[in-house]
Amino acid sequence: MISPPTASYRLQLQPSFTLADAAAAVPYLAGLGVSHLHLSPLLEAAPGSTHGYDTVDHTRISEQLGGERALRALAATARQHGLKLIADIVPNHMAVPVPESLNSPLWHVLRHGPRSPYARWFDIDWAAHNGRILLPVLGDRLGAVLDQLKVDGDTLRYYDHVFPLRPGTEHLPLTELLNRQHYRLAWWKLADSQLNYRRFFTINTLIALRVEDPEVFQATHAVLLRLHSEGVIDGFRVDHPDGLADPRGYLARLAEGSNGAYTVVEKILSGLEHLPPDWACAGTTGYDALRHIDGVLTDRAGVARLAERYAQYTDVHTNAAEAARLGRAEMTVAHGELAAEINRLVRLAERIGTEEPELADHTPLAVRTALCDLFTHYTVYRPYPFPAERTITVPETTKQFVELLTQGHLGSSPAKDEFRTRFAQTASAVAAKGVEDTAFYRYHPLLSLNEVGGDPAHPGLDPADFHCWAKWMEQHWPHTMTVLSTHDTKRSADARCRLAVLSELPDRWAAECAAWSELAGGLPDRNAEWLLWQTLVAAWPIEPDRLVGVLLKSLREAKQATNWRSPEGDYEAAVTGYARAVLASPELVSRIGEFVALLEPYAQSNSLSAALLHLTMPGVPDLYQGSELPLHTLVDPDNRAPVVFDRPESELSEFDRRKLALTRMALHLPRPLGPYRPVEADPHLVVYQRGSNLTIVAPRLPYTLAQRATPVTLDLPGQWRDLLTDRQFTGEVTAAALLIQE
Repeated sequence: MISPPTASYRLQLQPSFTLADAAAAVPYLAGLGVSHLHLSPLLEAAPGSTHGYDTVDHTRISEQLGGERALRALAATARQHGLKLIADIVPNHMAVPVPESLNSPLWHVLRHGPRSPYARWFDIDWAAHNGRILLPVLGDRLGAVLDQLKVDGDTLRYYDHVFPLRPGTEHLPLTELLNRQHYRLAWWKLADSQLNYRRFFTINTLIALRVEDPEVFQATHAVLLRLHSEGVIDGFRVDHPDGLADPRGYLARLAEGSNGAYTVVEKILSGLEHLPPDWACAGTTGYDALRHIDGVLTDRAGVARLAERYAQYTDVHTNAAEAARLGRAEMTVAHGELAAEINRLVRLAERIGTEEPELADHTPLAVRTALCDLFTHYTVYRPYPFPAERTITVPETTKQFVELLTQGHLGSSPAKDEFRTRFAQTASAVAAKGVEDTAFYRYHPLLSLNEVGGDPAHPGLDPADFHCWAKWMEQHWPHTMTVLSTHDTKRSADARCRLAVLSELPDRWAAECAAWSELAGGLPDRNAEWLLWQTLVAAWPIEPDRLVGVLLKSLREAKQATNWRSPEGDYEAAVTGYARAVLASPELVSRIGEFVALLEPYAQSNSLSAALLHLTMPGVPDLYQGSELPLHTLVDPDNRAPVVFDRPESELSEFDRRKLALTRMALHLPRPLGPYRPVEADPHLVVYQRGSNLTIVAPRLPYTLAQRATPVTLDLPGQWRDLLTDRQFTGEVTAAALLIQE
């Protein structure tokens, strides 16, 4: 691997923050101490895209961002300041844009069908719908909107949608014309059960690519690999590898094409799961680090008490594991959001039974039931391909048939291999949508636990466990990326650090919730009210529109009283009206502000400890834009707005300066840091050394610590100076410290 970064800084490029804007920020970011700029996706995306993950053209750098000329200018400016670039790759999918002609390969497939040379690009099940692609774009059933479909030359128009017509069908009567196309226009509500192309999770407007095909890989990666070979791009972040048919093979091909460029993968690791050791990458994008840092700053016993108070307040009597199980189950039922993906697996199982009589006579309903049960209880995001070997000839039950197929114990054939691949890809979607985007929004005693890659069923982490994990990472993945905040985190690190204090005072928190509810008049949905109170604390002070946007998204993702498919207007109006009324009440605003002020010293302690651990633990720290200063953002799009760089010193608060100074000091340490060595210390401290002359001291559980009668001390032989305060270390620990031996 080429020399890895020492630290990176993530920038969210969009029309309101272009490559030229990034270039203007380079001097500031270089002064911060990072070695690389970590750029969001660069290829041409759908018009107005604020994230870049909806690619429409792999042949050019986004003109909305300034095009290739602006990227080269950014790279040149970065080089002048000693910085290099990491680019975000999106190999799993492309956009189904409006108008559809913006995606030229897809347009060709829609016009010419499976005979198009681009048909191999897209993951389409041509065996379904009589060889036609279902396009769920209509606002109602087809019969209700026929008069809204207009033939315009060799295209078919439906409002802003434009579809190509199959050659020779332009002059047919409308009904016959529709039946002759290589696509079938359909009511949008049919997508979850009838869709026959793989998508990114449940997003119909993102159609999956088949990058396992060498030709597709080359066509979709040529521009970025060329820019790498020309020295414009230094490394890569790979988005959503769990959507790929063969992540291992993909990374091997990327490594070969980039001559071993620094590469990290957005792989979510569940529980004790580890990154496959034979993947050609430097590690993950860092959600595993986030989980461990958050964990060591959270009071495990306090979370248990908080969960009791939550149940009493909300009347929600379940737990995180059960909520996750139910969320997974709901994804795969006959009318679930991933029913179409299950249907495809069922069709494959039928095909396998047809090809091999020993595997026949498993009814579609029995196969579906077995699949749903397996997905419901799956413990990791997905399995990965390994050589199949027939170990059993005739399965005894349909459940065994399905399980053996997923494990490769029924041997190999094109249909069996495809089944295993489809199962793995669907497993990742079930985990993401059923757990992170459903269960996390339903069961939330402490919102900071419900984070991407989080494990709220096992909250809190002892320092000893943190040290074991850090040592393991140093040994196996020393150059993995580590993060605290990203464009996908549901709450920024500082917001979570403030919430973590609640785990130390669960009874006080429950009393505050009751008092606030009484002042506000109460909300019938007590779970939504608990969500409101913690959201206010996490992002305080917060504007009404920001708050309402986050609440609506959270409640719709929960899919209980309302949802995205069928929003319940009266319910949503009641909740959002209640939230606005809270912020309009001087008495409540004062009461909430006083409570946040009570938390703030301890929240700031957590924030500084988290930042110090992040910047000095094994791995390559990746800072999210704006996070060198206090950042209290919420779920997207709240966390993706452009930030202002290099704010005047006069505008910074005392805490702003402390966090910025800690960040700069840690990033300017000589890299690489020395070997990681845990130091035995008080339970309220996380202490380790990097080499023999650098000691990191991070306080934890600061509210509880403040109640102690005696100060926390740390006995270190020799003379030490705190780089953060430039004072001699006396042995008493009052704040995060970065100690150097003199």
